[in-house]
Amino acid sequence: MGRRPTINDVAEAAGVSAATVSKAVNGRYGVASHTAERVLQVVEELGYESSLVASSMRSRQTGVIGVLVADFEPFSAEVLKGVGAALSDSRYDLLAYSGSRQLAPEGWERRSLSRLSGTLIDGVIMVTPTVVNVNADVPIVAVDPHTGRADLPTVESDSFGGARSAVDFLIGLGHRRIGFVAGRPDLRSSAARDAGYRRALAEAGIPFDPSIVGVGNYEQESAREAARRLLAAPERPSAIFAANDLSAIVVIEVAHELGLEVPRDLSVVGFDDIPEASRFSTPLTTIRQPMGRLGAAAAELVVALMAGEEPDPTHIRLPTRLIRRASTAPPA
Repeated sequence: MGRRPTINDVAEAAGVSAATVSKAVNGRYGVASHTAERVLQVVEELGYESSLVASSMRSRQTGVIGVLVADFEPFSAEVLKGVGAALSDSRYDLLAYSGSRQLAPEGWERRSLSRLSGTLIDGVIMVTPTVVNVNADVPIVAVDPHTGRADLPTVESDSFGGARSAVDFLIGLGHRRIGFVAGRPDLRSSAARDAGYRRALAEAGIPFDPSIVGVGNYEQESAREAARRLLAAPERPSAIFAANDLSAIVVIEVAHELGLEVPRDLSVVGFDDIPEASRFSTPLTTIRQPMGRLGAAAAELVVALMAGEEPDPTHIRLPTRLIRRASTAPPA
């Protein structure tokens, strides 16, 4: 059979009506056990799958949890793996969805939710959403949310403590001129990493210097522009802390383009510990945030909410830790 099997194909092969197939597939009353077994065997043989939309119209549930992301970049991919692992032994399927940001660069979550909630998914996990004041007919959990008010349940890492540890580590190596490539200004994590950077400098008695701070927006091109400006300055930093690993890797690439050697001429620390951090040509010293655990915690929260429970706490912050590799050394 070249086309996708239909409910009528199953009915014909099993010798029953389409209504009987529907009852058997959905476990409803009124079908003899031996008939249901025959129908389910044919379903397995033909590879028939009922429509999620049709199922939701009948039962008001789909058994699907949606994960909404702006892009499938390393951070969201690792979070998604954590969600999948947490749901692997559950009765829920996972739907990863990334809507077009060209139509809605800010507030893409609302557009995605309006398309999916109520028909395709029973709960939602939003990863690095630009807004959290969204309404939907299903429970919602936000991972690494927007800087604004967050009435939704949230899961995030200790970005402030992690950034502070990163800069403390560089100061401990002897660096005093420490640059910073910041992240997305609209995210709470980015603001916290900025605050952690400044706190570590202040505690060490090092004045904050805005001339060695650039905004990378957690994106490669923006990070490249910031790195070029910082490293081409007459008094360039001897070390740079980047708000995510992708930006830190870009800093190292730009340093090599300018003839600088890492870590002899420049130390670099990132944040995330994505898989590429340890595989890069100069393995990256970074702050490890538990991205898989972020996803798993979000999955546990949304499942509890879907079951009508009131989990405590509903705002979860997970610890981070420094992972030392080859991209850092005392200043020359």
